[in-house]
Amino acid sequence: MHDNKSKAIVSACLLGICCRYDGKHKLSGKLGEIQNVYDLVPVCPEQMGGMPTPRPPSMIVGGEGKDVLEGNATVTTDQGSDVTMQYINGAQQVLSLVQLLGIKKAFLKSNSPSCGCGAIKVDGIVRPGDGVTTALLKRHGIDIESVD
Repeated sequence: MHDNKSKAIVSACLLGICCRYDGKHKLSGKLGEIQNVYDLVPVCPEQMGGMPTPRPPSMIVGGEGKDVLEGNATVTTDQGSDVTMQYINGAQQVLSLVQLLGIKKAFLKSNSPSCGCGAIKVDGIVRPGDGVTTALLKRHGIDIESVD
């Protein structure tokens, strides 16, 4: 029996997949009701961009996700390594998957430098803004909800 639920992408860590920078997950109880409405497709932009798990924590320096995409800000690890290209590549991979599957909805991890929607860590402090993947998806009309 086919239930005809729409597909939505979700940050893989929210489903209990151990893909976060610290090798852990952030299983969210909020996804139960969301799964009643959507077929969820897990993504981890950092892994899709070629970064290992675990990996050093990263943050956007000098702006937010849209600024990274425009070349006006960078993503840097806490050890000072520039990982901007991995974040951009991961965002592009997620966008390709979304377009391939015709997905219009995303549930992404709050405060993340890639998935954050409305609030991200910038220069070490949580500030208003979007992560790199969120910024790219918004440019392409994807409806995004932030999940803790």
